[in-house]
Amino acid sequence: MLATVLPVTLVELAFAKGEENFSFAVISDAHIQNVRSGEFVRSWDRGLIRAVAETNLLNPAPDFVVFGGDLAHLGTKAELDHGAQILAALHPKMRFVMGECDYYLDLGEYWSSLFGPAWYSFDHKGVHFVVLNSILTDEQWTHGPWGSDELRMHEMALLDSAHASPFMVGEEQRAWLAADLKGIPRSVPVVVFSHSPLQKIYRGWNFWTEDAEQIQELLKPFDKVDVIYGHVHQIQYNQIGNISFHSVVATAWPLPYPQSYTQAQTYLPKLTVPMNRADPFFERDGTGWQLVNLATGRADIYYNLYNNAPRNVAFNPATGRPEDTTYQAPETRIAPQQHY
Repeated sequence: MLATVLPVTLVELAFAKGEENFSFAVISDAHIQNVRSGEFVRSWDRGLIRAVAETNLLNPAPDFVVFGGDLAHLGTKAELDHGAQILAALHPKMRFVMGECDYYLDLGEYWSSLFGPAWYSFDHKGVHFVVLNSILTDEQWTHGPWGSDELRMHEMALLDSAHASPFMVGEEQRAWLAADLKGIPRSVPVVVFSHSPLQKIYRGWNFWTEDAEQIQELLKPFDKVDVIYGHVHQIQYNQIGNISFHSVVATAWPLPYPQSYTQAQTYLPKLTVPMNRADPFFERDGTGWQLVNLATGRADIYYNLYNNAPRNVAFNPATGRPEDTTYQAPETRIAPQQHY
């Protein structure tokens, strides 16, 4: 029986030929924040603690757990140590994705000392997994005249900073990815984890990866690809060519949709499938757990949401894209929040 999990994504992979089915869990965006010595924002702590506890109750247990990035909020050793201590209670093996809030204080030095490389790949029961560091930006911005590492970190941590810089994977990592995928048969399912979306959704909030199209081109030859990402603190889903995109929710707080933010011009493209969720000013709306079945190599996701109705997003072979079976018709969608 699957326990009710607050901000955990359970993914069942049932399409690896010759191998038994298996599952993995995804927890993301804890944003552990140090208030003062030895004190942390309690509600965000509790979100991560609950996710860990409920993941440990999953039966059958997941083969591994992926943390999707932004363990810390301002990248300090105290925040990363505190988050790592909470995650240490997890029973399954851990895999880690780096978020911008883990990186831009010391450029990932302490995070890497705790969790290892920021990009890597592994194979598990017939599936090829890739972890990318998608939150890099250009050298001029990174090493610009900030005055202090703390100021750089604060600028990148802001949702709507006028001084932020778009995320990217970068040339070195793209070359590594091309080499990594070179020996993988095209029929092998590929699952990619990143922190930012490997698509362009909204540049103003860095719901965006500058070289997304170049990454998509490297994934294009494979029959079935799923990209799973954090960062956006909301449910998103899309289909671009052979690639299915799915976000995971946060343990800390939800975020509004960019089109509801009226103080800035919106460049949000029309997504293949319109997104939907209710008012993010309800503390736990936009958090919940998702059961993902990849029996066909495409994700069918059941979202169990708090303060909102459950939703199911399933790949429709007839249309070749994921569809929200509840909110596909515009007249049945819940309008986005209008607080701004």
